[in-house]
Amino acid sequence: MATFHFNLVSPERIAFSGEVEQVDIPGVEGDIGVMAGHSPLVTTIRPGVMTITAGGKHEKVIVLGGLAEISDKGLTVLADTATAVAELDLAAFADSIAQMEEDLKEKEGTVLDQAIERLDHFKTIQRQVVNSTAMH
Repeated sequence: MATFHFNLVSPERIAFSGEVEQVDIPGVEGDIGVMAGHSPLVTTIRPGVMTITAGGKHEKVIVLGGLAEISDKGLTVLADTATAVAELDLAAFADSIAQMEEDLKEKEGTVLDQAIERLDHFKTIQRQVVNSTAMH
């Protein structure tokens, strides 16, 4: 299978840099599977789980928004936050979701709508992570 260069960068660090076969990105308008030769594209990513396939192995990384650029040089994702699922503290993540739910009581209007949308993203991530760790 053909490979391409992929960089995953967050403000804290370069989370990944190397040759990959495929990267599945949680795009704002839907998930995007990127393989070698993909058409150029710049898109916004939503909070979700990104899957990196390299050397026949799959690595799952939680991203909390950002931008993806596909070019003839490969794929670069500039993520607001990037955390490998293997490094995630599931209990702390669940506590964050519980706190977000509690904080909804203090919000209204468009701020409430945005908080609900973010909470929904976190709950989706939680389901994806729990399902992937239960299956592997």
